[in-house]
Amino acid sequence: MSLNGQKPLPDARRLRDLKVLPRPLYGHVESLPNRVIGYRHRHPWGQFAYAAEGVLDVLADAGRFVAPPQRAVWIPAGVMHRVVCSAQTQVRSLYVAREMPGWAADRCRVLVVSPLLRELIRAFSAVPEAYDEAGPDGRLAAVLLDQIAAAPEVALMLPLPTDPRLRPLCARVQARPERHITLADWSARIGVSEKTLSRCFLRETGLTFRVWRQRMRLLGALPALAQGERVTDVALACGYESLSAFIAAFKALFDATPGEFLQRHRALQRDD
Repeated sequence: MSLNGQKPLPDARRLRDLKVLPRPLYGHVESLPNRVIGYRHRHPWGQFAYAAEGVLDVLADAGRFVAPPQRAVWIPAGVMHRVVCSAQTQVRSLYVAREMPGWAADRCRVLVVSPLLRELIRAFSAVPEAYDEAGPDGRLAAVLLDQIAAAPEVALMLPLPTDPRLRPLCARVQARPERHITLADWSARIGVSEKTLSRCFLRETGLTFRVWRQRMRLLGALPALAQGERVTDVALACGYESLSAFIAAFKALFDATPGEFLQRHRALQRDD
């Protein structure tokens, strides 16, 4: 069911038909099976996209934003993006009116979804679409917005450089993460010094190319792990020759081993 007792939004068409949101905060009653939105698009309102199951992957000009369970992606109004998910991903989205004070952030972020925030999202799912903004439902919406605004940001994003010498390199590395393409290789290919490319990469992404590539591989491992693939197979597909090196790098970024990540994922599946 939808918030007003009608059928849930089957895809993006119903949302596209809206000129303005019915209320400052609008959302779905249930987790909806994901349909990959392969085209670039944007909304005239902000979107809080939470993967109740699976891994949500949002691709914007600024980079790639990955939300495993207990995480969500905030997409500001007007930001061009597309969404990529596995077939098993279940998405809950909340939409926030552009005119809401304090919601004018112009960049995407990956946010922690606390147990309290999860329960507030569930509670709000039972609220009618045209809720009374001055009544209890309106106050619930206000608390939910406060909790989203206060949610800690986590570094589960992969920044992308804008320099035309570096964008093709990043595209190649993301397409074939198991290949060991180095900045020196790319430097020789395009005839620009490795030092120049290295400085440019760090300036535009805040990361060295080596750290960027490692983060890209680890973020790319999340969907495969969530679908139950063997850790050894995932490590090899990500370009790691050593399972222990993959586990150590994974724990350093996610504060959990791949096994612990899978346990948390399965626990959240049972809860939802």
